[in-house]
Amino acid sequence: MFRSAVLVSTRQQQLAARSCRLRFNNAKQQHIVPNMCFGTQFSKTVRVHSLSTFSTEHLDGDGRDEDTMIEASFLTTTTRQPITTFTEDETMTRDAVRQWAREMLRPQVRAMDTASKLDPAILNDLFAQGYMGLEIPHEFGGSGLTFTAACLTVEEISRVDPSVAILVDIHNTLTNNAVRFWGSTALQEEWLPRLATECVSSFCLSEAGSGSDAFAMKTTATPSGDGSFYTLQGNKLWISNAREAGVLLVFANADPSQGYKGITAFMVDAETPGITIGQPEDKLGLKASSTCPIHFDNVKVESSHILGEVGQGYKYCINILNEGRIGIAAQQIGIAKGCMDIAMPYLLERKQFGTALADFQGMQHQYAQIATEIHAAEVMTYNACRRKEAGLPFVKEASMVKLYSSQVAEKAASKTIEWLGGIGFTKDLLAEKFYRDCKVGSIYEGTSNIQLQTIAKILQQE
Repeated sequence: MFRSAVLVSTRQQQLAARSCRLRFNNAKQQHIVPNMCFGTQFSKTVRVHSLSTFSTEHLDGDGRDEDTMIEASFLTTTTRQPITTFTEDETMTRDAVRQWAREMLRPQVRAMDTASKLDPAILNDLFAQGYMGLEIPHEFGGSGLTFTAACLTVEEISRVDPSVAILVDIHNTLTNNAVRFWGSTALQEEWLPRLATECVSSFCLSEAGSGSDAFAMKTTATPSGDGSFYTLQGNKLWISNAREAGVLLVFANADPSQGYKGITAFMVDAETPGITIGQPEDKLGLKASSTCPIHFDNVKVESSHILGEVGQGYKYCINILNEGRIGIAAQQIGIAKGCMDIAMPYLLERKQFGTALADFQGMQHQYAQIATEIHAAEVMTYNACRRKEAGLPFVKEASMVKLYSSQVAEKAASKTIEWLGGIGFTKDLLAEKFYRDCKVGSIYEGTSNIQLQTIAKILQQE
């Protein structure tokens, strides 16, 4: 409920607000009429029972009365900030990450892509800069920032190298938050300081036979006779950050007879005997991000390392992936913006027939369209962030932004290569890398079809 009152104290203020017009339509009984002019003040109250019956009899000849106060309980006169306006901390975080990515990360991007390996110095710097503990509270060594700040970080890093951004995204939005939300005090004290300062994490959910049907997993967690530990047995596939990980958030079924309701989450030290990290996949894009199979062979995990409760892992997984999808949307927006960072200077400088490419109307329509779609995706994404932070339903919005932003990123990357012409088809510029990197946006953390299915299901319920 909006609660502000607007006050007019001087004639000068009244005249300055003359152009402001009140519009009343289909108002409810007992509402109080607000003056819509910001910054004006009245001193006497007029309460009306219906906006449709409000008249100017309460006001002076020009429609205002300096002695009249009109309070508002259903509209605010406080200026509403745009969704893409951020707090001071969020803005400072975004600007710092942008500078770091351009100055420290960009020089290493091509070499890491060619080697298909993350530079250890970059990883160390991610921890040093506080980018691996964005939402972890200060008392655990984290940065204590908002979810929005985490997504801004992912976006800005993605403008330079989405491979590094996905490491930051998965670590922060999936593992860190899972420990924050459902970890016991002991687990939080053990892992949050390490996750913030030194230890990379992996989110171990997918298996060879359970992609979109994630809960068809075959990995089991068998309890010991006295219940003091569980034995993990099985295989995980497509696990990001696997080569660098010091801890694994593993989902396994502790009671297969219960189906998905037996799924339980475990925090497992990556050095635990019986864990084998396979060779990294040779991927189309995100090549500096390691993606490996992981084999669990008779791996003993203490019961105290269960995250939350036995059999509740499927709930935790669903909840945390909904947040993670917003992070992926931020990554895709970063990719699209990174493409425009390459394209626009080229279009402004490159001339054909004596005219800059950017000045041809046909070209203007194309880059204006892409810029519009990027902005739409950005507004949708940070609206989803704010809904999440406000405790409002955001599952539909999370699916929408992941779906749409991945489409926008693909379109922006494809168009950028077309605009650049021959040089866009080479590795002289990073446009081709963005083109390769963006494709997985419609695949991981829920395919585009899964997002459409989720959106449709919620629409049916609304």
